Amino acid sequence: MNKKEIQDALEEIALLLELKGENPFKVRAHQNAARALETASENIAALIDTGTLREIKGIGEGLAKKIEEMSATGRSTLLDKLRAEFPDTIFELFRVPGLGPKKIRALHDQLGVSSLGELEYACRENRLLELSGFGAATQEKVLQGIDFVRRQAGRHLQHRALMVAEELLTFLQNHPAIQRASIAGSLRRRMETVKDIDLIAACAKKDRKRVAEEFCALPMVDVITGSGDTKTSVRLSSGPAVDLRLVTNKEYPYALLHFTGSKEHNIAMRQRAISRGLKLSEYGLFDGEALLAARDETAIFDHLGLPYIPPELREDRGEIAAAEAGGLPVLIGQTDIRGILHVHSNYSDGSHSIRELAEWCRDHGFGYLGLCDHSVSAAYAGGLKPEEINRQHEEIDRLNEEFDDFRIFKGIESDITADGGLDYPEKILAKFDFVIASIHSKLTMTEQEATRRLVRAIKNPYTTIVGHLTGRLLTAREGYPLEMNAVLEAAAEAGTTIELNASPHRLDIDWRHIKATRDRGIKIAINPDAHSPAGMEDLRYGLGIARKGWLRAEDVINTLSATAFADFLKRAKSR
Repeated sequence: MNKKEIQDALEEIALLLELKGENPFKVRAHQNAARALETASENIAALIDTGTLREIKGIGEGLAKKIEEMSATGRSTLLDKLRAEFPDTIFELFRVPGLGPKKIRALHDQLGVSSLGELEYACRENRLLELSGFGAATQEKVLQGIDFVRRQAGRHLQHRALMVAEELLTFLQNHPAIQRASIAGSLRRRMETVKDIDLIAACAKKDRKRVAEEFCALPMVDVITGSGDTKTSVRLSSGPAVDLRLVTNKEYPYALLHFTGSKEHNIAMRQRAISRGLKLSEYGLFDGEALLAARDETAIFDHLGLPYIPPELREDRGEIAAAEAGGLPVLIGQTDIRGILHVHSNYSDGSHSIRELAEWCRDHGFGYLGLCDHSVSAAYAGGLKPEEINRQHEEIDRLNEEFDDFRIFKGIESDITADGGLDYPEKILAKFDFVIASIHSKLTMTEQEATRRLVRAIKNPYTTIVGHLTGRLLTAREGYPLEMNAVLEAAAEAGTTIELNASPHRLDIDWRHIKATRDRGIKIAINPDAHSPAGMEDLRYGLGIARKGWLRAEDVINTLSATAFADFLKRAKSR
């Protein structure tokens, strides 16, 4: 290690010691040693060779030995030991302005937060409000700090990318030179995270330069990274890279098809074209030199003997064979959802009253609300004690008497204990219309441990729905490992519904497992896991993942009317 590397190592040791809650004098000693080296004019080798290292104020015998070890071996035994005590991701938190070691230690020790994604999720669930030394103002500043860090990240959650993509699309659609435009790429396929944003727009060749220049001049554009005849690339101030492709109106359907499909889907489509003596590319579908005219993507699929394949399915996971056989599902849509489940009120860690949540649902055309505050084990989230449950149920009864066109169902998000049980006794669980069973603690498990824990909870007769199945937080932490076949077999046998958590931070169950879940006859609940009315709008992201997983309206329990849903819950409880 050179002098600068040793300074950095000493600073990191000081941070980790403070994170551990070590003696402040020990922390300060390492900080002072780093600063002392910074002011020393000689390089580290000269300081050691001449014996002057120990003469520097602030560097005693113990620190001198640590510095000599780093110079000689290129590593620090102490630093390696300290790093092993914390997840690598905890260093992400130091990048958030205003978060020092003391606050990070409180977040880690009291909330289990050890990554940027976990911190953001904790803020969205208002977990910092009651934490000593934090509060509403700090929570808001932390969110602003996270936004700053996110702008430097490599992958972007779907909802963030979609928000800016739709704003850019609006600009294009309103531009007088643009004939039609669309989002393309992985974002159009509704992947849970994306690297960049693809936009396709049709305009006359003479207008391309003007459109590209005006696109690059938009306030949200931070830097122009490339510009050519048909493709303009920029990076937005919010982080994502964007590729805008300008094509003729005749080329537009082919470009949209090409830049939407996954690499594997596109290869399969080209092979299908070849088998029919045709050639398919981003420029067109050709029979020899002749372009087969297509007004839109549907016409291209028609030329290839296929019905239209929705963008969400274009992953080469059997969609072409299903289309050829007439087996594509009629995918679920926004208007199919009749009620919203898994919503937290201010009885636990939500920000609004039950009445406010119910009125939002009514105003937006939904027929029922499934309230699911946290259970008693979730003390960090204001989990409900038995007396609070009684008070909440009395309030729900009063509201249900008041509403003649809307119903509130009494639910709970019950924590799954380490042994797979639920954290209320049966006499309390029996009071609820339905129970969502979720894992929130002790997330570090082997596949065998996690599977056993989930399967036992799934088989519990009081479990109606198992929540956010793998516990993952996108871009923040992997879910715990599961033997998915065993979990799905247990759910199918028990008649337990599996949640598709629509929070854009979760989108769990993973879409890659949804079709297998559906094919086993297991029902899905698309739930926003909302902590405010705004959070209920996350339903749209869950719907995108549901469509990606081949779900139909009949596969989802909250497409039922309020009356049918009540009957469904009665049948579930009769188990």
